Amino acid sequence: MRNSESIAALTDVSSVDNDDAAQSLQDIIRPGLSILFCGINPGLLAASTGHHFAGRGNRFWRVLHRAGFTDDEFRPEDDRRLLDHGYGLTAAVARPTARADQLSKTEIQAAAAQFELKIRHYAPRFVAFLGKMALAEMSGQRDIEWGLQARDFGGARAWVLPNPSGLNRSFSLDALVSAYRELRIAAESSLPD
Repeated sequence: MRNSESIAALTDVSSVDNDDAAQSLQDIIRPGLSILFCGINPGLLAASTGHHFAGRGNRFWRVLHRAGFTDDEFRPEDDRRLLDHGYGLTAAVARPTARADQLSKTEIQAAAAQFELKIRHYAPRFVAFLGKMALAEMSGQRDIEWGLQARDFGGARAWVLPNPSGLNRSFSLDALVSAYRELRIAAESSLPD
């Protein structure tokens, strides 16, 4: 399969069989984004509604707004509006689950080559991993810190943010907002002249 066909297969719902298509969540992506936010994989509600971070307990939309990425708090149904701000959404693994810990390490590792190809193709300036799990398994790194990573991923500057899932009780809303704001400021300060 040629690279362009591989990318089309990753992002085009019509390229998967009917059972998978019903559970697929399309990327919100275009070339040259400032930041591509990367979840580990879609939740079941997001996959069934076709909108990213659709779960009521997920704090992603509230955090983005409070961290200054958006002027108002988007609803999941507004997810495509992120493109207007230079941001996009994707997932490291396409298969939806109720919880990310239902993915095996092998499944995440198997997705690495195609995911890296997607990042190279769309060339965002930053790829922001929401949680450490996907980057750790895809890169083989074990000691991943929060924030900007020493190594790029797929030609993009890699940044690791806390996962905004309501299941992630390790980070308060204020701590999430602070971490996400740091990425926004870094992205804005690295804009080309």
